[in-house]
Amino acid sequence: MSNFKILEKYLLAPKIHFVLVQAPLIAKKALPGQFVMVRITEKGERIPLTIADYDREKGTISIVFQELGKTTCDFAKMNPEEELLDLLGPQGNPTEINPKLIGKNIIIIGGGVGVAPTFPLVRRLKEEGVKVTSILGFRSKEYIFWEDRMKNVSDKLIITTNDGSYGKHGVVTDVLKELIELGENISHVFAIGPTIMMKSVCETTKINNIPTTVSLNALMVCGMGMCGACRVNVNEKNQFTCMDGPDFDGHKVNFDELMKRLDTYKKEECSCSKYI
Repeated sequence: MSNFKILEKYLLAPKIHFVLVQAPLIAKKALPGQFVMVRITEKGERIPLTIADYDREKGTISIVFQELGKTTCDFAKMNPEEELLDLLGPQGNPTEINPKLIGKNIIIIGGGVGVAPTFPLVRRLKEEGVKVTSILGFRSKEYIFWEDRMKNVSDKLIITTNDGSYGKHGVVTDVLKELIELGENISHVFAIGPTIMMKSVCETTKINNIPTTVSLNALMVCGMGMCGACRVNVNEKNQFTCMDGPDFDGHKVNFDELMKRLDTYKKEECSCSKYI
């Protein structure tokens, strides 16, 4: 038995699941920005999922994921008391918080499922004395989750929806541009979410000379720097997302190349639609 028991599991939004897993050693070491490699079955693939929260005393970690391919759909079918076969972590480098940001204004941007891993980061920043404005983007009202949780750790919370069904009508970069135009003194931006969203955020902040950190979601196989599948072009050099990241200077990331690599298995992912 693996001992990685599922303690809680429920739906946060359509096809977006919350899972609380017993993993005391991982919980003991986990920090914002890190992830775990999950395997469901003996012959299954390993997939990276960001740690959305951790409780060192209870020895648990929280995972939030969206059903996209076969493995996440298999994961979605699991129930409390069942155990994950493998759980490797915490992997990756924790998000670096520059001491110079203490007392400064920063912006955290989360999109879709990427909202989940912003929570431990915002909480950590608040503990360090950083003033945080959180901008969260969702497809529509039915996809919104963790609004209260994020409000509790943010100095200011702004929610956008693509269809205008809740909060501000538009996307996260609309709000970011508004704040910049209003003269907000923004010292740093952190962005986690869809690659196209992070690219758009970085294009906006680069023009305005605002340092920006992004958490990349490159394709990953081993999670230990051996396979090379998660390589990304950063500052015209190949970097491994699992070992050198997942956080990178957003202004140095080649997002176009990353998006092409992410499309590599789109056909195979679509063939898994029967599982969804």
